[in-house]
Amino acid sequence: MHNVVISGTGLFTPANSISNEELVESFNAYVHQFNRDNAAAIERGEVQALTESNAAFIEKASGIKSRFVMDKEGILDPQRMAPRLPERSNDEWSVLCQMAVAAAEQALQRAGKTAADIDGVIVACSNLQRAYPAIAIEVQEALGIQGFGFDMNVACSSATFGIQAACNSVQLGQARAILMVNPEVCTGHLNFRDRDSHFIFGDAATAVIIERADLATSKHQFEIVSTKLLTKFSNNIRNNFGFLNRAAQEGVGAPDKLFVQEGRKVFRDVCPMVAELIAAHLEQNQLNVSDVKRFWLHQANLSMNHLIVKKLLGREASVEEAPVILDTYANTSSAGSVIAFHKYQDDLASGALAVLSSFGAGYSIGSVLLRKR
Repeated sequence: MHNVVISGTGLFTPANSISNEELVESFNAYVHQFNRDNAAAIERGEVQALTESNAAFIEKASGIKSRFVMDKEGILDPQRMAPRLPERSNDEWSVLCQMAVAAAEQALQRAGKTAADIDGVIVACSNLQRAYPAIAIEVQEALGIQGFGFDMNVACSSATFGIQAACNSVQLGQARAILMVNPEVCTGHLNFRDRDSHFIFGDAATAVIIERADLATSKHQFEIVSTKLLTKFSNNIRNNFGFLNRAAQEGVGAPDKLFVQEGRKVFRDVCPMVAELIAAHLEQNQLNVSDVKRFWLHQANLSMNHLIVKKLLGREASVEEAPVILDTYANTSSAGSVIAFHKYQDDLASGALAVLSSFGAGYSIGSVLLRKR
């Protein structure tokens, strides 16, 4: 059994950003047009009038101020309200591959590695661009990596589940190093005409190098002390889009073919589950919550993160203890906790204990205990 470290992280951030104010302007234009077009039916009580959104509501509800996106024009077009990403030929790298490679190159550089040092690729994300061939194998080809690759999806927890899968491979000697990447085009599955969720997601890609400790040379190493995963079935976050939709035409275009959630139920259910899992994970490793110097939590909702850390610490956490990237990136699904990790790690002292945790649809929860080397 080999000791395993995370030796490098990478981040791809799209060039375009949408502020709450811009998003609200587009949404409200749609609302006004819908209400005008359906005025008679609304008057008869046959159709419910839509309600405007506002930037203050979004920030208060989520902590989000803006989000990066792969396409801005299509999202803000009230007649479309979806990203416009032209289909590429089979001879071109896919959108997810392009994003993953950009993040991977940065992670490789920080780890001091080349493609020749990597034996496997895991693409772990919420929404895969296609069923097959695996995006991971495409990323492998684009980077010139020999070995194996596979895709996995555990929604917003995909990164922590991917880290455990990679860690297991390295521990057992199946690979010297694994590249785990999280390309997330979350705006592709978001209903921008739903007032309760149109502001939630943004796009980004992250990458993590997991390798044998005895082969690591990076200045950015974190020992993987332990990993712990938990799943519990729930319909409170769901997306019913899939290839079988063509076999049930009555559902084509229905709202549940995009992201849907019961936000209040998710908040009520998930927060205690996450806190309990992290606390149990630390206890199993004879570690105290007070020993943790940093929590890199999934960036879905600011109130959720505040409550989880408060349950663990018994007090409010400082921004240094629980960094936030949600305000500028929004929810980027599996990439969120890794973005926080990537941006807020270099200031930790050698020996510092930290927790990387994700949680989302499934329900799925992942906890990774890390120690700065």
